[in-house]
Amino acid sequence: MGTAAAAVCVVAVVAFAAALDGYSHLVHPVGLLGARGMPGAIGFNALAFVLPGVVAAVVGVRLRGRIPTTAGMLAGMGCWMLAVSGVAFAAQGLLPLDVNSLDGPISQRHAAAWLLWWVAFIPGAAALAAGLGRQPGWHRFALAQAVLAGGVLVMVVIPVPWWPAPVSQRIALCAWLLAVVLAGRH
Repeated sequence: MGTAAAAVCVVAVVAFAAALDGYSHLVHPVGLLGARGMPGAIGFNALAFVLPGVVAAVVGVRLRGRIPTTAGMLAGMGCWMLAVSGVAFAAQGLLPLDVNSLDGPISQRHAAAWLLWWVAFIPGAAALAAGLGRQPGWHRFALAQAVLAGGVLVMVVIPVPWWPAPVSQRIALCAWLLAVVLAGRH
């Protein structure tokens, strides 16, 4: 389920970007493809944000039921944080940017959902890693979650001078999608 949702998200971003004259992955944020007034915005938001976000939330909830009881409260909290991250990701599609006012109140709602998405994911994945790291059969999963959380942290918090911010955004998105895929498979 997580793999299919991640694939749909990536294909939507690539396909909708290719169909929009003047759109550049190096210059424009992903959310611009679903901004109010953009062609195909509703379809893009459904495929790139809402579907993957809902699936990620379900994956987080289902993971909670599969982790060992000996993993403790930290791992359980990590699962719920992953679910919150998925809900926030879906909210980005329900609260699209306003192409006529990228700094206006409508666009700020989208930005707040984006912020909540990564603010929930990073500590959630770190809590999963901490809670599951010593559990038999969960070490690799825990390590992957820790690395992916660190990757998202670096991409969204620390400005990377050798490439533009939209590239960092896409790397963070891919890291999160991979975390969802791994959570869905474990």
